[in-house]
Amino acid sequence: MQNDRRDAGSDRRARPLGKAHLVRPEVPVPTRGVVYVHSCPPAVVPHAEWAISGVLGARVTLTWTAQPAAPGQLRAECVWTGKAGTASKIAAALRSWSMLRFEVTEDPSDGYDGERISYVPGRGVYRTSTGANGDVVVGEEQLRALVATSRSAEDYAHTIDNLLGAAWDAELEPYRHAGDGAPVTWLHQVG
Repeated sequence: MQNDRRDAGSDRRARPLGKAHLVRPEVPVPTRGVVYVHSCPPAVVPHAEWAISGVLGARVTLTWTAQPAAPGQLRAECVWTGKAGTASKIAAALRSWSMLRFEVTEDPSDGYDGERISYVPGRGVYRTSTGANGDVVVGEEQLRALVATSRSAEDYAHTIDNLLGAAWDAELEPYRHAGDGAPVTWLHQVG
């Protein structure tokens, strides 16, 4: 009788105990998200559009409106569709223009978490996983680190605020409200 058990070191990938092993499908999984350019100087508008175009592989022309929260600045938003991981590519492309304030979201899709990436000049990038309803998802390892390192209630509260991106939300909230009712452009990734 032949033994079908494999050697512990042969052709097996190590996985954390008790964790589900997710295998990413070979076929690209379509998803969608939203790009919110909360504030952009008029001279940078074509550069922001080119940055998004470069990621999506198609020419992008957004509908820009005045940003009341920042006189002299413009704002735009667009819904995009594409492969999972597109949000991070769009954010990286927009990040080349450090005077922009923006957020890029990606909805969860089969085998992929959703995400939200926010950028505020002077503060930098905040990136987090999101659930199907758009809420921030805090991982168990992040929570374990929080419990292990918090020495006081103030430490705990400060770390929770950091995990939730509270500082970015506080800075972006006036820009979000100023965009209520603004036109939205629909975009699709090519290829």
